[in-house]
Amino acid sequence: MASVEGGGEMEVTTNEAKRLSYLYPQVDEKETYLPRQWSSKDKYSYIGLSQNNLRVHYKGSGKNHKDAAAVRSNHPIPTGCGVYYYEVKVISKGKDGHIGIGMSASGVSLNKLPGWEKSSYGYHADDGCVFSSSGTGQQFGPTFTTGDVVGCGFNLVDRSIFFTKNGIKLGTAVSDVPANLQLYPTVGLQTPGEIVEGNFGEDQFAFNFEALLTEMKYKTRLQIQELPVAEGEGVWQANLHKLVLGYLVHHGYTSTAVALAADTGQQLEESQESMTNRQKIQSLMMCGRVSQAVSMVNRLHPGLFDSDQELLFRVLCHQFIETIAGYDTLPGRGAEEGRENGEVEDESMETESNDVVTPINLDKDPGAVEQLLLFGRELQSLYNQISKKSHQSGSHQLQTLLQDVFSLLAYADPHSSPVAYLLEPSQREPVTAALNSAILKNNKPPLEFALGQASQCLKLMTENGLGAAAFATIEELLKPTTPHNQTV
Repeated sequence: MASVEGGGEMEVTTNEAKRLSYLYPQVDEKETYLPRQWSSKDKYSYIGLSQNNLRVHYKGSGKNHKDAAAVRSNHPIPTGCGVYYYEVKVISKGKDGHIGIGMSASGVSLNKLPGWEKSSYGYHADDGCVFSSSGTGQQFGPTFTTGDVVGCGFNLVDRSIFFTKNGIKLGTAVSDVPANLQLYPTVGLQTPGEIVEGNFGEDQFAFNFEALLTEMKYKTRLQIQELPVAEGEGVWQANLHKLVLGYLVHHGYTSTAVALAADTGQQLEESQESMTNRQKIQSLMMCGRVSQAVSMVNRLHPGLFDSDQELLFRVLCHQFIETIAGYDTLPGRGAEEGRENGEVEDESMETESNDVVTPINLDKDPGAVEQLLLFGRELQSLYNQISKKSHQSGSHQLQTLLQDVFSLLAYADPHSSPVAYLLEPSQREPVTAALNSAILKNNKPPLEFALGQASQCLKLMTENGLGAAAFATIEELLKPTTPHNQTV
């Protein structure tokens, strides 16, 4: 369970964090906190808190409505939720059961039950009425009492508030919450003995909130798919063909790119031979044959590494790793000279991963140890050159990489060492992608750039209160559409 509220972010268990992250994946709690408990600071004096600030009990005289007291959550509802929901269990209705559950904005009087003041909304236990910024309530649902679980949800897509009772949705209670109004979960009590306890999502809800979220995602996706475009379908289709072709060319899918270009009447901006060579370089890198890949780069793209020493450093660190892992060989003096002047002899282009490369044996081959240490000194020298020119953060990243790479030598079995992650095949992908992008002199193909731009746009939409953006992740939109029968 969450710890008692302090001055900053609360400590939560791994399971709690995972559940909240699952419910609200677009909320980054490094930037915006979710409500997790009732605030010990934002409450009326007649309110007492216990059970890690989740349980609320009334401690006033409770003679009339002027003795009402409320408490807000420790954080407001983030705009990235899309739909936010919390529940309150009535532990005891107390003397009269004058309990209000709902939401309110910061600054709203806490000497009132939620709903009685402007920018405040509440569902009351004693009469089943909903109060929406007014002292006059509207009949809404059943009354509730000891043992009941009442939920309150805020739909940021259509700016509405709904309530549930014991897992059953009662319907929309408020449909006109002003845009950009930031709300806090709020509960109010008025008579002695009243006790309630909040659940902000760390525990399973009585209401199937997950099903509602799934339905919202589905509806948002349909809206996007059915959105009419101003231009004809042919124009969009042609643009999509260009994006896909650019992606295929960038990543070296030569035969597929050639076929798509022929089918769609497009011209390849890169020769088939150039694409094939890049594909070979990528294959060599992904098989761990870094030395052969470096030779190809120097032969086909002389000066590339001279103009990007940081890339050269990362590639050579990768070669050092692959040598220890047994997938590559130590660079000889001739290879080093070739790296300097671009005159590398033509090596085999064979990239089959089942070719045998004899792993170095540091215990039985003193010569290999000496060569490896020499290679390490060259890496250190290259790092020193880069660090003099590089900005501090970039230099620190390279220093960390170099330290981790050198640490592999300290263990008899590097595969079981703390830096064993360096030997994982997945570590080849980033440096391979960086090398490929450098050859193309472009960070990303247009398709990847467009997807990245779309992700940033969605983030900005979410931050600016467009609730539907929380249900429109790029990853979800790229998945195939499946039949859906759920209803809200």
